[in-house]
Amino acid sequence: MTEVGDGFSTSVSGMEIWINPACSKCRSALSLLDAEGAEYTVRRYLEDVPSAAEISAVLERLGLEPWDIVRTQEPVAKELGLKEWARDADARERWVRALAEHPRLIQRPIITAEDGTAVVARTDEAVREALSR
Repeated sequence: MTEVGDGFSTSVSGMEIWINPACSKCRSALSLLDAEGAEYTVRRYLEDVPSAAEISAVLERLGLEPWDIVRTQEPVAKELGLKEWARDADARERWVRALAEHPRLIQRPIITAEDGTAVVARTDEAVREALSR
């Protein structure tokens, strides 16, 4: 495992997992990756905040829209009134910008797989899916 979090970004090749160390699902995903002997890079995305461009790239890899990976129960989501925001192509950039400005809104963990895809790895099955790619 390689740890990232000191301000430099990593390449998109290889497996990377975006985590919040305080999150039990993130710790579980890391444990499973370690148990499987996977090589991966850890990105503590609250410290090494992804840019809007990086978020857009991960969304493309996930095949999801920004509102699909928002943690709507976070206090900042309520402060911003995200539940009332439009969910269409015209609003997409606004959502991505909100994720970049408020990384706590990003669903976690996210694993970018070797094949250029990504998964929101909240279950063991999703982690195994990333490992199989």
